Parts: sequence; C-alpha cells; structure tokens
Amino acid sequence: MAPRSVLRIFLFIVVLTLAACAGDAGEAGPAGPAGPAGPQGPEGAAGADAPALEVTDLSCADCHNDTTLLVSVQARFEASHHATGGSWVRGSIGSCAGCHGSEGPQARIAAGLSPNDESIQGVATTSPINCRTCHDVHMTYTGADWALTGGAAAVSLERSDGTYDKGSGNLCAECHQIRHPRPEATDGMIEVTSTRFGPHHGVESNMAVGEGGMGVTGAPGGHYNLIDAGCVSCHMGENTNHGFEAELGTCEGCHSDIESFDYNGTQTEIQALLDQIKPLLIAEGIIDVTILDDDGEIGNRSVPGTYSEEVVNAMWNYMYVIEDQSLGVHNPGFTRALLEYSLTALGG
Repeated sequence: MAPRSVLRIFLFIVVLTLAACAGDAGEAGPAGPAGPAGPQGPEGAAGADAPALEVTDLSCADCHNDTTLLVSVQARFEASHHATGGSWVRGSIGSCAGCHGSEGPQARIAAGLSPNDESIQGVATTSPINCRTCHDVHMTYTGADWALTGGAAAVSLERSDGTYDKGSGNLCAECHQIRHPRPEATDGMIEVTSTRFGPHHGVESNMAVGEGGMGVTGAPGGHYNLIDAGCVSCHMGENTNHGFEAELGTCEGCHSDIESFDYNGTQTEIQALLDQIKPLLIAEGIIDVTILDDDGEIGNRSVPGTYSEEVVNAMWNYMYVIEDQSLGVHNPGFTRALLEYSLTALGG
C-alpha cells in the first residue's frame, strides 16, 4: 500500500476517535430563546345554544321568588320578643349561652345537649336570635333549608322527669323550660342565695306537661294533649306567624264561643290568686320591697336568706306561674294547684 493511502487511513481513524471523545465530553448547552408566535388559527365552528333556564330550574327560587313570604316572615320576626331586646348578649356567658343569642343555641341543639350541659362555653361573637338559629338556612339552597335545627326531636326536660314531644313545637321546648334546680330542704329550712330566685324565665314546656312545681303533682293540660304541634299550633298558626304572639282566631277552632284569652275567667282567677299570695310573701321577707317594676309596683326580686321550706316552696310556685306568663292558659288545672298550694303553705 502506498504511503499516501496509509496516511489517509490514519487521519480518518484519528478524526473518528476525536469525534467519539467530543460526544462523551459534556452535555448539550441551554436551549435558545423561544421563537415568535405563529399566526392565529382559523375560528372554530359555533357550538350549540345552551337551553334557556326556567325559574323552576333554579333551586334558590324555592325561597327567593316573586312572592312576599320571606319579607312577611322577616318583618314579623323582627318585631317579636325573640328579635328585640338585649338578652342575646348573655350568650357570651357560659351558663346562659345554651339559650341566649344565636350561635350557642344552634350549636347546642344540633349536638343534642341540654341547656345546662357543662361543656357549653360562652360565645364571644354572639348575635341576636335570627332565621339561622331555628332553621338550617343555605345548607341545600332549596326549600329543605327551612328544616328545623336539630330536627325538632323530643325534648327531655332537664329539671323534671318528663318529655315534651309535640312535633315542630319541640324546638321551642329546647329553651322554654325550667333552668334552675328545684330547692331542697335541710331540717325543714332552705337557703336562698340569689336575688332572682325561681325557675328562671320561659318555663312554658314544663307548665304544659304539668311538672316542676313544689308540693304539687300535676298532669299535662288539654292544650298539650289535644294540640298536635304544641307551641307552634297556637303561637304560629300555619307556621307563618313569626311574631309568635298567640292570636285569638287560632283558638276558635276548638273554642267557637271564645271572646278573649280569659276563657271561662281562668286568667282572672289566676291573677286573683297571685294578688293574694304576693302580700304574704312580702310579709315573710322573701320579696325585696325596695325594688320596683316598670309600673312602680313592688317587683318580684328575692331577698337572700334562710327560710322555711313552706315559704320557699310557695315562692317557687308563685314565680313559676309568673314566668309562665299565660295566667293559666297553658295548663289551667296545674296552675291553679300550684297557687293553691302556695296560699295554703303561707297560711292564706
């Protein structure tokens, strides 16, 4: 082979070797900058038109529609005792939070707790009772949002042995029941430690079933036994009266001859008994004569001290009837028995 050919072969081998070494020497460098965007493509074909929505296709329209139902309900509620006044601020206090304000009762009832459950804490951001206190508003965004908080289950009355079970009226009984424990005597004497002695406000559910008095065994009244939804039937009619004031027209379904809530003179009779008992309690020193009510009359605040069992029981029954606020309408027989016991216990 000619020397020139050998040289060519040698140089070819050297080039191949250098090329192989160059490929293994390092990785590819960084990518260069992106090029300019290409031209816009042609417009696509138009899609099919969406079907027109009817009002019935919108679940919100179950409530938010062209009727005046919501406006009427809200207006009546805003004028009710539940919405007015300042009692809701007590929802920041642990012992009150179970019934005062909106957040505490709603959470307590949904959890199935009693008003005095020790786990209940005060609510720092408490607000007045409102629609969401009693209804599961905006859970489904349909008419099902009017479902009652806690499902309106039957209520075991904490300070007596019975149960309030009247359908949608059960939600009322969650708070409208005796809150304080009944007094217990030691050697025939009872110490009163509070200036607000008594069963607390709103005792209507206990009164309806005839429980929670002192020295008296009661029974459910006719307004509990004969009315399907209890409180709701009389105080809300067809569930539209969110002012909650009982209306005489509602009573006409059972009492066709009724002309006032003082039916058969029951309220007159009960008021007369209260008027007899109060001076006797004042004479016993258990009512504070220095505290007047809004009418300038002696109020019903108690004087802390130790009293006989008879006097304290009489005061309890008296305050029970006062706090029921119906003057016997909720349970005439039981109300009368409570006050007759008190009158006898005080020697009246």
